[in-house]
Amino acid sequence: MVRIPKNHEIKIKVPQNVPPNEVAEVILIVRKRTDNFKQKINELKESKRDTLFKEDLRATSEDFEIIDLEGWEQLGIIR
Repeated sequence: MVRIPKNHEIKIKVPQNVPPNEVAEVILIVRKRTDNFKQKINELKESKRDTLFKEDLRATSEDFEIIDLEGWEQLGIIR
């Protein structure tokens, strides 16, 4: 994450192992900045009512469920 400088230019160093003429995708995401701490907390509290956020969280949790349980059987904690 970087702050936008007055000249509105951001330089990116590409690793040496990337060959010349290789295609690279550069994405710039500008996020609304919240300076007010109370506003940030209120936005976090509001996320528990956001159905899309909850669906994404549930899907991600399900994706990692098998990995999370991995190794516990050998320890005798889960059968």
